[in-house]
Amino acid sequence: MTREQDWQLDRKAFTSGADQTEPGPGPLAEQFAQLTATLLAAPSVEDVLQRILDATTVMVPAADLASFTLLDDDGGFHTPAETEDTATDLDVLQYRFREGPCVEAALPSGPAMAVSPDLADERRWPQWAPAALSLGVRSVLATALIPGPPAGRSIGALNVFSRSAGGLNEADRDVLLLLATHASLALATTDAVTRAELQAANLRKAIESRDVIGQAKGIIMARRGVSADEAFDVLRRTSQDLNVKLAEVASTLATRHTEVDLPTP
Repeated sequence: MTREQDWQLDRKAFTSGADQTEPGPGPLAEQFAQLTATLLAAPSVEDVLQRILDATTVMVPAADLASFTLLDDDGGFHTPAETEDTATDLDVLQYRFREGPCVEAALPSGPAMAVSPDLADERRWPQWAPAALSLGVRSVLATALIPGPPAGRSIGALNVFSRSAGGLNEADRDVLLLLATHASLALATTDAVTRAELQAANLRKAIESRDVIGQAKGIIMARRGVSADEAFDVLRRTSQDLNVKLAEVASTLATRHTEVDLPTP
């Protein structure tokens, strides 16, 4: 039996409550046990959310990208944690269009779960679905974060994106519900100050990323004699080729530009 088949069987047993064929927890149950221990040692809520996202990409093989959406007091949205920049791009497009699974699941009046097996056939989100397809995403699932009893109000969503059509199956949805519960409990322990700190950290990260990307673009423009758009394209392609966040590529170039040689635009 392959490792993938083993994971599939264990997901079914874990989420259905069925007896396992052999004693002891399977790999998925062990992952949740490890996650719980890791979260207890996390120094901040922001760190908790990031660790849950890291666990998501391990426990749900089809989860190519993941992020959290939080609902602001003024009705806006922000993304406090993500696995890579493309996930943030997908979220921001939803905030701009005011449509999409993350926005729907995050709203108190929205569904507990918003899912689309294939965005190529999606009609609910006429602006966001084509934009997501252009970024390489085919299926998506967003689960509401509800820090309290079942009657509680949603304060955000756990968002998972797959590059495969039909990539997120029923067993995956159960696992994501458990992961969202971990995140909801973490947020339930925070007060208004901590929530404000999360928003401030998100804003600070955005400003720092913008600044360092601007510095890197300036270096490329000076070295290559190219336009700002062409310089940004060099950064974007390098980020994709190396599978490293664009902001990290920019930071490396800004601090070690005499040592780094980027591809020709």
